[in-house]
Amino acid sequence: MDIDATLQTFARFGVRLGLESIQQLLKALGNPHEQVPIVHVAGSNGKGSVCAYLSAVLTEAGYRVGRYTSPHLVRWEERICVNEQPIATSDLEQVLQQVIAASQSLDPSPTQFEVFTAAAWLYFAQQHVDIAVIEVGLGGRLDATNVCDRPLVSIITSISREHWQRLGPTLADIAWEKAGILKHSGIAVIGQLPSEAAAVIHRRTAELECLTVYPQPAKALGDGWAEYQGVEEYDIQPESPDLEAEGIIILKALKYRSPLLGDIQRHNAALAIAALQVLRQQGWQISDATIVNGIAKTRWAGRLQWFHWEGHKILIDGAHNPASAEVLRQFMDSPAIVSNRSTQIHWVMGMLSTKDHADVFKALLRGGDRLYLVPVPDHSTADPEKLAALAYEVCPDLAACQTYLDVLPALEAATSDQPSATRMKPKTDAPLTVLCGSLYLIGHFFQAVDAAL
Repeated sequence: MDIDATLQTFARFGVRLGLESIQQLLKALGNPHEQVPIVHVAGSNGKGSVCAYLSAVLTEAGYRVGRYTSPHLVRWEERICVNEQPIATSDLEQVLQQVIAASQSLDPSPTQFEVFTAAAWLYFAQQHVDIAVIEVGLGGRLDATNVCDRPLVSIITSISREHWQRLGPTLADIAWEKAGILKHSGIAVIGQLPSEAAAVIHRRTAELECLTVYPQPAKALGDGWAEYQGVEEYDIQPESPDLEAEGIIILKALKYRSPLLGDIQRHNAALAIAALQVLRQQGWQISDATIVNGIAKTRWAGRLQWFHWEGHKILIDGAHNPASAEVLRQFMDSPAIVSNRSTQIHWVMGMLSTKDHADVFKALLRGGDRLYLVPVPDHSTADPEKLAALAYEVCPDLAACQTYLDVLPALEAATSDQPSATRMKPKTDAPLTVLCGSLYLIGHFFQAVDAAL
């Protein structure tokens, strides 16, 4: 089976939000999702990192752990993992054949995402996983992953103005859709949200009588170490029991070291730790040492990742929406980065046509920077020439802005005046090259250089 070609046949059905189709498909497969306890993770940014932390820790604890995320960087197999290992190609082919066979009698035909999501549920059930960490694809309320009536814990990492064309124009609209993963009398772990979104989430947790906790971002201790500080507050409804009295969650400080970069990871790790403490109080055997060791082993490619290419050290990050672009810019402006380079940055960027290009440029670009724009292959890409014109409107003081047909020649140009790390020690005032703008572009680059993920 050609997996790409097979899945492409379902791409023509587009994106269709709603649960009826996926429920019909899962029913035809024997409802495998009902056999798998899950942690459900929604949010605009940080979902993948939180899933990575949870999967790594639960694997460290000795459980058989499924993880379902999207999109992939290079291969479809990355989306479905058991104990941190991507599904074997032969196994993916087998479950896809089963899903496609079950879909033949359905009308309307399931979408590509529904087919693949069903394949993940089926594989996890066949593998008898103890628990699965499931990332929402788009939104939450009508997302194909939102078919479990009783998740062990639901997490909302962040909310920003992304996918507003489908989820609604305001943060309140988007928050309502993401709150759709919350279940009556369930347990929710909620990240730091803009006030407009937080009001919607708070109201929804009250209506559903959820036991809700709001973890504080971990405190930076230096040298990569951080300390989890518990939660800012409990959100207890009048009819709800006291959390501590019921043993729902125990608050205690925890020092750990994460290999994932950026201040945002202190927020993401705190959400994961809070969720793990919830699981522990439900009877899952997860010690503090297991949490620390699991976090230390977490890997999540393509997000604030240093990469050596052609003798040059470049930074890679998806930065595919304004909020994630702001996170990248914050990292670039951090003392550890600023003190070791010049202020000029060479940006190699490509973006999808559906993104908020001006807001991404506003977050990233500064006077004196150089911009190298490329298309995002095999996707609905923004026109690099139009992006160049927009970039000059947003930041007229760019030192240069050029377009290229592909990412590799753009990177060659961006690094042409930097000394190679293989030939000499890099100068501290050398510009830093950053590849960003789309996870699909990052995946194309990794595939082009045959990088091991």
